[in-house]
Amino acid sequence: MPRVGIVAGPDAGHAFPAFALAELFAGAGYGVVVYTGKRWLKQAARSGIPALELPGLTALADDDDGDAGDKLSGRAARIARALEPSLISEGVDLVTSDVITLGGGWAAELAGVPWVECSPHPLYDASRGLPPVGSGLTVGTGPRGRLRDSLMRAATGRSIRLGERQRAAARTAIGLPPGPCPAARLVATLPALEVRRPDWPARTHIVRPLLWEPTNDVFDIPPGDGPLIMVAPSTAATGADDMVSTVLGGLGALRRDIRVVVSGLDLDDATIAAICTRAGLPTGSVVTGLARQDRLLASGEVATVICGSGHGILAKSLSHGVPVVTIPGGGDQWELANRVSRLGAGTLVRPVTEPAVTAAVRTVLDDRAHTAAAARIAASATGLVTPVQVVDRILRRGADTARMGSTPCE
Repeated sequence: MPRVGIVAGPDAGHAFPAFALAELFAGAGYGVVVYTGKRWLKQAARSGIPALELPGLTALADDDDGDAGDKLSGRAARIARALEPSLISEGVDLVTSDVITLGGGWAAELAGVPWVECSPHPLYDASRGLPPVGSGLTVGTGPRGRLRDSLMRAATGRSIRLGERQRAAARTAIGLPPGPCPAARLVATLPALEVRRPDWPARTHIVRPLLWEPTNDVFDIPPGDGPLIMVAPSTAATGADDMVSTVLGGLGALRRDIRVVVSGLDLDDATIAAICTRAGLPTGSVVTGLARQDRLLASGEVATVICGSGHGILAKSLSHGVPVVTIPGGGDQWELANRVSRLGAGTLVRPVTEPAVTAAVRTVLDDRAHTAAAARIAASATGLVTPVQVVDRILRRGADTARMGSTPCE
């Protein structure tokens, strides 16, 4: 069987989907190797996933990380040059490259193999029919709404064009043509979280969310009959500050019998225990740690998830039909939190205060319409194409094209 190289940066929201993709391809009989940040190599090894450190990630003294376009493109060129020899020595036949780790796809082009771009979230391309992604706004209606969207697109368009020029220059510097050439694009999300647009790109396929657990441990669910609430602070650097303290304080003010699981990376048990004491949450009603969120959500006991609204935890919760209370930070979290609220599957906390958390949780617990909306979002993922099917077609088409004496580039 062919061998697939899977490239993603070190952030959990991008590395974990890469591991999920690796397990899908391995299960279909493909050879796989994942290139990502050093932090996750031990977890990959424990799961039996072949993984190597992605070269070129470390910032150099003259890198301008304050310029997002330069950071993406300049580092992508460096990654591409460093990664190309490994793709060749590993015998990689096709690369899947995370949408913000551009160097993976560019390295594939240098190595002469096809590549697929993977977005571990909804499609964030600019659209002529939508307000800019990140605004959290729905499509404007009427003359004023359309004018608002047009002006916002014009304002963001300047940055988009600058980024395109930076990308073209970086590619030209390593001997590639200005425009990248993925054979296809995977958008790994729940279809209900996508927004209808008039200019959906060609060869862009919605697949199921790519969800992966960094541990095999399972939670000991707190005893009792009260609603079980999972608190999942964001793994992203742009997550809301001091979320756990505010959430637990808000839960303590509910004044009702509840059970709580605080789930996440790098949690401090002693700090959380002290917060629970201040919040008046009874000893034994709160469990803290890193364990399998999917198993907990599949148990059917979780009444709601309070989260930072990163795509991974939203997709995981909603895939199990569990409504959410969102506390968005920066990046795409504001956009996603607003989409979920519009779909009726949760509430957005703003401002982020303990009383606001209390009110939002009470609303979700007392109104079953949120659970019904979450179930509809979960059902939207039926009948989707799989990443394996997409890649199978690309490799078959590539072999046919090679026999005709040309190079495939879609």
